[in-house]
Amino acid sequence: MKRALARAYWAVSRWRYRSTRVPRDGAGVLIGAPHTSNWDFVLMLAITWQQDLRIKFLGKHTLFRRPFGRLMRALGGIPVDRGDPQRVVAEVLASVRAGERFYLVITPEGTRGRSSFWKSGFYRIARDAGLPVTLGYVDRSTMTAGLGPTLELTGDVAADMDRFRAFYADKAGLRPQNRTEPRLRDEGPRGS
Repeated sequence: MKRALARAYWAVSRWRYRSTRVPRDGAGVLIGAPHTSNWDFVLMLAITWQQDLRIKFLGKHTLFRRPFGRLMRALGGIPVDRGDPQRVVAEVLASVRAGERFYLVITPEGTRGRSSFWKSGFYRIARDAGLPVTLGYVDRSTMTAGLGPTLELTGDVAADMDRFRAFYADKAGLRPQNRTEPRLRDEGPRGS
C-alpha cells in the first residue's frame, strides 16, 4: 500500500525521485538533509515508501501531541525531548542491539532554520551500533529528492564529514537560505 502511494505521489509531484538502492540488510541510519522545510517530511516518506523501507524517525516531542500523535507514531515516529537527547540515543541503540531491523531517519540539522553545526546523535548511533549511513537529500535546484550513497563510518569524524560535505555541497534544500553546512562540533571550529 505504501509503495503504491509513493508511486502515485511521484507521478503527480513536480519533484523527481532519484535514488540508489540501499543495502537490503534492513538496518541503517538514513540522513535527511538539507532539512529546511516541513515538506521535507512528506518527501522523505515518499522516498522511503518507494523503496519499501521499514523506518523510524526522530521528531521533536511536541509533534506527538494531539491531534497528530497517533499518526506520527504509526508512521514510525520516536519523540525526542530536546532536554534529554541522550535518552533517545540509548533507547535506539538498545532496540538495534536487541535485533530490531529498521532504518532510522534523522535530520541532523535538528531544525529547519540555519545553524552552526549538525547534531552528532546520528554519528554516535551509527558508530555505536555499527550501522551504515545512507545520505538522503532534497535539492530544490534540480527539483530532485532521493537517496545517495551508503557510507560506512571510519571513526575519523573530520574525514567522514568531508565525505558528507562533498555529497551535500550542491544540494540546496527547499529553502536554501536555511541550509546548514554538514559540520559537527567534534570536528573543531572549521573541520577540513
